[in-house]
Amino acid sequence: MTVAYVGFGSNLGDREQAILGAAGALGVRRLSTIRETEPWGVEDQPLFLNAVGELETQESPRELLERLLEMERAHGRVRVERWGPRTLDLDLLVHGEAELDEPGLTVPHPRLAERAFVLEPLAELAPDLNVPGMGRVRDLVARLQSA
Repeated sequence: MTVAYVGFGSNLGDREQAILGAAGALGVRRLSTIRETEPWGVEDQPLFLNAVGELETQESPRELLERLLEMERAHGRVRVERWGPRTLDLDLLVHGEAELDEPGLTVPHPRLAERAFVLEPLAELAPDLNVPGMGRVRDLVARLQSA
């Protein structure tokens, strides 16, 4: 089994239910506090709810990503505008020690270290986690906060 971390976000519809439902369907064993955050990328849109979940999986990074994308589609996600509004956003953040850069899949998530709405809930679950190629979560949070 591999421990993976998934970012959850929603800013349309019943945001909290979308996150809790997806976390339950994925079999998340621990979910961070759900927090309201400002939009990132495209600022003229509703506020987000964000969280991070920890799960154990036997799926490869690609298989898990495909399952996440299917869950987004099942929740009515339509990819129209990059970083635009969405009913459900699921990002594969970390998958064990995997470091991949393939078409459509980069693990760890390439912008993980730039986003407080991801790092802070990840630090709530796993402050000492070493993100492959990036460093410890607590150090990434400190760097982001001092920037």
